[in-house]
Amino acid sequence: MRHDPASGAIIIMLRSLKMHGMAQAVTDLMEQGAPAFDAAVPMLAQLLKAEVAEREVRSIAYHMKAARFPAYKDLSGFDFAASEINEATIRQLHRCEFMDGAQNVVLIGGPGTGKTHIATALGVQAVEHHRRKVRFFSTIELVNTLEQEKA
Repeated sequence: MRHDPASGAIIIMLRSLKMHGMAQAVTDLMEQGAPAFDAAVPMLAQLLKAEVAEREVRSIAYHMKAARFPAYKDLSGFDFAASEINEATIRQLHRCEFMDGAQNVVLIGGPGTGKTHIATALGVQAVEHHRRKVRFFSTIELVNTLEQEKA
């Protein structure tokens, strides 16, 4: 029985795709040293990489839709110079470390101060780069939801 890195990567990808039967079959083929399997390894690896990438794209799209952002926003489109918002604090929040401690972020300020833009940018970052599930609420939506839950 030989274990080459490409075959090992195939097994890992199959398991991550929840294809446990195929992962076991690949393990069996590796143990048998099947020449046909050895020839198929590069193509199988490419196909699995494409499937993993496609599922990742679909997952992000699904979670972006489920988050119910009012529009797509990121920090590159925010003008910190025209705002009183502390850029260093927002950049720190943008790393999403507060989520590891199960903490929430509440942005408070007057109309037109960038609260929605910042909240959306933080949520987008969490979904796209940290694979987190988020839900955007305006103040009115949040209050109404809490009132419904209370009733």
